[in-house]
Amino acid sequence: MPDLDPQPQPDPRAAQPGPTIDRQSDPPAGTPLRPAGGSASPGGPASPGGSASPGGPASPGGPASPGGDPPAGATASFGATASVGAAQAQESPAAGDRFAHRPPGYPSALVWLRAGIVRDWRGVLGAFLATWFYVPLALVAAVWGGLALGLYGLVAGGTQSDETVPALLRDAPLVGPLLEAFVARSGGVVGGFAGFALGALVGFLAVLVLPWRNAVDEPANLFTGLAGMVIAAGLVGVLYTVGRVLLEPWLLGVSGARQLSRREAERLRPLLSDCAARLGLPGEPRLLIEDDPVLANARAYARHVVVSTAVLDCTDEEIAALLSHELVHWRTGDEVTSAFIRGVGLPLVLVHALPAWLMRRFPHPATDFVVFLFFWPVLLTMRYVVLPCHRRDVRAAEYRADAGAVLAGHREGMRSMLERRRSFETGRSGWDEAVCATHPPSELRLDRLDRPVPDPVTDRAATARGLDELFGGTTTTAVGSRRALLVVGALVLVSCLGGGLTTAQWAFFRPQAAVGDYFGALADHDGPEALDQLTPDVRAALGDSGQLARMVAAKDYRPPTDVSVTGVERDGDEAVATVAYTLAGQKLTAELPLRRDDSAVLGLFHRWHIDAAPATLTLPGGPAPLTVNGVPAPTGAEEAGVAVPLLPGAYTVAGESTALSETAPRVVYVVPGQQSVSGAELTPTLRPEAQAAAEQSVRSYLDGCAAQAVATPQGCPFRYYTGGSPVKKIAWKITRYPTIELTLTGPATARVSTSYEAQGSAQATGSTVGYFGTTPFTENETFGVSGVLSVVDGKLTFQPGDD
Repeated sequence: MPDLDPQPQPDPRAAQPGPTIDRQSDPPAGTPLRPAGGSASPGGPASPGGSASPGGPASPGGPASPGGDPPAGATASFGATASVGAAQAQESPAAGDRFAHRPPGYPSALVWLRAGIVRDWRGVLGAFLATWFYVPLALVAAVWGGLALGLYGLVAGGTQSDETVPALLRDAPLVGPLLEAFVARSGGVVGGFAGFALGALVGFLAVLVLPWRNAVDEPANLFTGLAGMVIAAGLVGVLYTVGRVLLEPWLLGVSGARQLSRREAERLRPLLSDCAARLGLPGEPRLLIEDDPVLANARAYARHVVVSTAVLDCTDEEIAALLSHELVHWRTGDEVTSAFIRGVGLPLVLVHALPAWLMRRFPHPATDFVVFLFFWPVLLTMRYVVLPCHRRDVRAAEYRADAGAVLAGHREGMRSMLERRRSFETGRSGWDEAVCATHPPSELRLDRLDRPVPDPVTDRAATARGLDELFGGTTTTAVGSRRALLVVGALVLVSCLGGGLTTAQWAFFRPQAAVGDYFGALADHDGPEALDQLTPDVRAALGDSGQLARMVAAKDYRPPTDVSVTGVERDGDEAVATVAYTLAGQKLTAELPLRRDDSAVLGLFHRWHIDAAPATLTLPGGPAPLTVNGVPAPTGAEEAGVAVPLLPGAYTVAGESTALSETAPRVVYVVPGQQSVSGAELTPTLRPEAQAAAEQSVRSYLDGCAAQAVATPQGCPFRYYTGGSPVKKIAWKITRYPTIELTLTGPATARVSTSYEAQGSAQATGSTVGYFGTTPFTENETFGVSGVLSVVDGKLTFQPGDD
């Protein structure tokens, strides 16, 4: 960025030689360019005889009083040698000074630019509102909306007017027919006008309001959106202003301005130096000229003053008045103010440049009509919104420049210029022409010229005070006034507020913050806090999440560790975060979808939430529930199973352990973003001691059967077939117990069976009573055992039977 505080500029008049040459003598270089017969000298008004009156202006090389007036008796020196010296000094700015030929009186270039930027807040506001609130588009919408509703109102008012009169009034004598006649003949017109007005209002407001529709739910969006627009407009304005000032020599050269020739310099530069001395200016802008022999124009830019060749046909007094006027514009930085306003409204100004150029390039009523037909929204916005806001500062600047010319002693020259032409300032662009059109009327400017001012020759002290007030007021008001301090304070406050809000947004309301809070809560075994990081829809689908929270809070839960967000891809209110983490000693990555809340915290910040439902672990159903981290899982039908939601981490799933069986626990791992989890198929296994306990229970059962002294013990696996003969004194003895096999049918039940090879044997002894008497017998029976072994009150209990 260029240096905004360059070294003080050299005084162009310092390079002029000391000898003075009487103005009325011919310059050594030859005859002056376009001499004006009977012209007045720049030192004062023309004498009655038409001769020059040199008594007043300071020599270009001589010292000036604080007020800009020369010592008494000094004569002006406009010789060729002095002019050449001034030209050389003016064309040789300080090396490396990117702001050469800027106005004096400012501590630095930064202060000068700031003074111009903050001066005309009305013009800036008008350009901002017209451009950044899309006023041209609002006008288009207003016209089309008005035409649409106007046409509807015209048709509806003409065809449905009878329905608008209430029946009570329609039946009233005299009043009813009068209203019906009025509505029938004017309903369409009234409806058309009303429809057009309503449609225009709705269309205009729609364009203005639609960009702020989000502010209905979030009032803070109105502030943030407006602040963003203000910052953007201000940044564009500042960049445009600085670029315009830095590139001003090149831009003026492209538009046709050139350096003065030797003869033009001999005519104009001494006048410029004399006017600068009278205004108390230690420096001068660079003087350029453009070839226009018809219109006598002049315009002050930020670092240059450009005149047309037609100015050479004016008298010296008129030229001096014109140059004094432009020097005041240059000194007060009016071009910087205009440039900043153009920068704030740059899109509108660029669009406006095309119709303005067409109308200037092809001046014809037909051209104006066609251009207006296509560009009327832009032209009307510029004329009735932007320029009226800028007009006050423009008119004040013109009056101020006229007053400066009068204080320099060129009242009559200014009067002559204003009486002969409406304005001697025109622009090179449509914006410049539009601004020049807002200048005060010449008659009002002539009225102000008659106000009494101190004579610059006889009352130099009063003239100096007037110049100090003229120039000092614009500088101090723009730079050091209370309004400027308030603006700076507001900018600082907004910057601090914006920085604080940005820091809060970065720290707490980014997608990364939501991911960090989510895994932080898991690391703390804080289930409710982790669930709060999920979207409301996901939490609503979970229902009662108390059981899941207890699973996370259990000591057996192991959360992911070494979590870091490696990337976030955002698409509007949705985002996908790539997360790196460690689980079960393995470094893994996963993608988590996130969604931003519609509501805002404090109307400013939108929270992000994890938009991923917990993974689902399906466990077998049945009367004996399993446990997850020691928390009983929900029970359900054995056929359907039970779905258990789980957050990321490691969980220990265990089954019921009984005196009959035991279930080894399994660890399942849930990774972020996973939808379903497998690997929790738990299979109960028979306890080693259960076989012996089961055999002991079966033996007790068989012993009970053997103790029954009957041929067919009830509920026992063996019997003695008597063939219908009575049996006496029968006794049973288990000679070999069967070997049983246990098959688990559940954690607390098992099916008992005996294979053919492992059957037992029981011996029956006794006697039968027959026809021939009592016959003793001894019979061996083989048998197997079947039934169900279950746990009752912590003990194994055998129940015979096939089921």
